[in-house]
Amino acid sequence: MSSSDLNDDLNACAEIVYKADPDRFRATMAAPIELREKLLPLYAFNIEVARAPWVTGEVMIAEMRLQWWHDALGEVIAGGFVRRHEVVTPLAVLLSPEQAVRLQSLVEARRWDIYSDSFPDSDALWAHLQSTTGSLLGVALEQAGQVSTPAALDYAAAVGLAGWLTAVPALKSAGRSPLPSEAAADIADLAASGLAKLASYRKSNPAKAARTVLLAGWQAEPTLRRAASAPERVLAGTLPISAARSRARLARKAILKTL
Repeated sequence: MSSSDLNDDLNACAEIVYKADPDRFRATMAAPIELREKLLPLYAFNIEVARAPWVTGEVMIAEMRLQWWHDALGEVIAGGFVRRHEVVTPLAVLLSPEQAVRLQSLVEARRWDIYSDSFPDSDALWAHLQSTTGSLLGVALEQAGQVSTPAALDYAAAVGLAGWLTAVPALKSAGRSPLPSEAAADIADLAASGLAKLASYRKSNPAKAARTVLLAGWQAEPTLRRAASAPERVLAGTLPISAARSRARLARKAILKTL
C-alpha cells in the first residue's frame, strides 16, 4: 500500500472520529502526531463496530455486520490477506495478533446491543465494560508503548461506565436494559466503584504516554461524581457536565498532562 493510500485512510479515520465522537477526537488531537496516527484508526474501528448493531432492526443483518468486523480481525490474526478497507487497512498495520484477539472480544461484547438482555448484577456490567472500553483503551495504551495493567484496564472500564451512565436514557428508549438495578442507591454505588477505580490507577503515577492516551476519559470523574451524589440524574438524562466546563477541563488536563 502506498503512503498516499495510507494518508487517505488516516484522513478517513479522522473524519469518522471527528463526526461521531468529537470529545474523543479533541482529546486525540492533544497527542503527538505519531501517536495520533495510531489512535485514530483504533477509535474509528470502535465507532464502526458500535454502530453496527444499530443501523438495522433486523437481528440477522446486525449479527452479520458484527461478524464482518470479527472476520476482518481474524485476517489480521492469521497474518495473511487482509481485506481492503479505510479502517481495517491502517488498523492491520498497527495491531499484533494478540491485540486483534482482544478487539474481537470488543466485537463480541457489542452483540449485547442487538438484543434486550439485562445485566444480572454489577459484575456482569463491569465485565461488559472491560470487554468494550477496557479492550479499546488497553490496546491504545500498548500503541503508546505502555503496559495495559489490570489497574489501567479498571481505569478504562470506569471511563466506559461514565459514558454508559450518560447513555442510559437513550438505551432505555431503544428497548434495552442497561442497568442491573435502577434503584438510586445501587446507581450511586456503581458510580462510587468507578471513582475508586479512577483513583487507584491515578495513585500508581502512570507514565506521561499513558496519561496522554487516557486523556480520552477526561469527563469520567466529574460525570461519575454527579452520578454518585445525585443518581436520579442518570435516569433523567441530566448527567453530562456543561460543554464549557468540559472544554475547560480538557484544556487544563492536556496542558498539565494529568488524569
